[in-house]
Amino acid sequence: VQLQASGGGLVQAGESLRLSCAASGRTFSDYAMGWFRQAPGKEREFVSAISRAATRTRYADAVKGRFTISRDNAKNTVYLQMRSLKPEDTAVYYCAARSDATCATSATEYHYWGQGTLVTVSS
Repeated sequence: VQLQASGGGLVQAGESLRLSCAASGRTFSDYAMGWFRQAPGKEREFVSAISRAATRTRYADAVKGRFTISRDNAKNTVYLQMRSLKPEDTAVYYCAARSDATCATSATEYHYWGQGTLVTVSS
């Protein structure tokens, strides 16, 4: 499956942004999806994940209550709605697909990756 992330940009602290990740090439509903991010000089970290049927979601503690993951299997797209953004949310955000029904928080459990979209939050 090929993944194309989009929606990143420059925003001020407190503002919102919605990331999208469009999938192609395989049956999107066969995959659980995840979002990860990597800030400059830091390792890639888990942000959020959603199960294949959207019945289960998971969030990193740092984004819980501010970010919402969702998916539209008819549009082959997963979204990450980000609210109350903070400067520490600045990173390249990657979407990933996992050939399994359930959520996962480890990057090693994902099989396909998008190219990343940059989110910059100014203070």
